[in-house]
Amino acid sequence: MGKKHSHLDRDNNITMNLKLIKGRFDRKDARDLIFKMVQTKIKFQEEKIHQSAVHHNEEDIKMREKRIIDLQNELSELLKRIDQADSGVEITASIEISDGKDL
Repeated sequence: MGKKHSHLDRDNNITMNLKLIKGRFDRKDARDLIFKMVQTKIKFQEEKIHQSAVHHNEEDIKMREKRIIDLQNELSELLKRIDQADSGVEITASIEISDGKDL
């Protein structure tokens, strides 16, 4: 799968970086990959909306609904960009996690 790297940042927070995707993809595979990744994030937000509804947290629900709309718009733009590519696209995706002592 991806490569994991851990290090201390300048504030001595432990940071881990996981490279998920790095490579060139034809348009079909790129569309499929991006679509599934964004849909997974949308599904996560929808599940959180359901949890917030149980606890009657309207502010959280509105924030998450806005995030879903933003994700849908960004997905649409990404898919248009992929469709305009002549021979495929480069995709790089990683996740960086910090212990967040300073957050």
